[in-house]
Amino acid sequence: MRILITGGCGFIGSHLAEYLLAAGHEVTAMDDLSTGSLDNIAAIKAHPKFTLVVDSVLNDAAVGELIDKADRVFHLAAAVGVRRIVERPVETIETNVRGTEHVLRHAVRTGCRVMIASTSEVYGKSTTIPFQEDADLVSGSTTIQRWAYACSKALDEFLALAYYKEKRLPVFIVRFFNTVGPRQTGQYGMVVPSFVRRALAGEPLLVHGDGTQSRCFTHVRDVVRAVAALADRDDAMGRVFNIGGTEEVSMRALADRIVALCGSASEVKLQPYAEAFDSGFEDMKRRVPDVSRLEATLGFKPSTPLDDILRDVIAAHRGAAVNSQS
Repeated sequence: MRILITGGCGFIGSHLAEYLLAAGHEVTAMDDLSTGSLDNIAAIKAHPKFTLVVDSVLNDAAVGELIDKADRVFHLAAAVGVRRIVERPVETIETNVRGTEHVLRHAVRTGCRVMIASTSEVYGKSTTIPFQEDADLVSGSTTIQRWAYACSKALDEFLALAYYKEKRLPVFIVRFFNTVGPRQTGQYGMVVPSFVRRALAGEPLLVHGDGTQSRCFTHVRDVVRAVAALADRDDAMGRVFNIGGTEEVSMRALADRIVALCGSASEVKLQPYAEAFDSGFEDMKRRVPDVSRLEATLGFKPSTPLDDILRDVIAAHRGAAVNSQS
């Protein structure tokens, strides 16, 4: 098939492109390179079935032209990273909402299948654990920029499901839970690569707040396998799926594990949120997915153990350091 990946030079997008090329598909990656990187596609840029288009999903005409040539669209282009989202709220909202609207509106013309990438952030302040796809979403105040991202992605979901119901567009939604793996950068606040970089450099690992907030991490290879499989399923259309691991870990414990796996002498220090972000920043205490719907639909769920995920990231950072010195 001919497949379009928006955000195809990003962390998840580049891994998905590799996976789909290996399966024999033709892949076009659209990316404005604002957070994506050409380094991420270094291994595939010369592949005869791969095409890169450097442009933005905010370019309506460009999106339409690419979708006209596609059998499937994986829409991953979005603002990413807590720090970037807090610092650039206008860009976050416009990119997420307008870009998704462009993709859906053009996809209706051809009827191609579409995946909309969403996030565990949409659950907001919910304390009903684990998070289930049909559960209520608990949003924070509009005065706290952190929640602009969550609300923009929730609006993407509403729009996608409206297109499915009203216009019969074959579209499905995935909510990612802390996807991690090689190529992910800590530049925009992603915690695992940030901790790994500091541990390998012997620098202190800065844990925000009291360190008791917890997350579940997912290996990117499990994620791309799941989204590619969902795109093949008729019974996935018009539905929302959590994609995440279920091994919960606190941020303090995560930092300690990374220090140990790196063989590092780095200290772990607590940093108040007010020092890391604007005053009034709010965080989610726990983020744990219910992945029973995914497992029932596909027959598998993300299962890579956390230590294996961390070892892969550490190995990738060490390899990058060696390559930069050679």
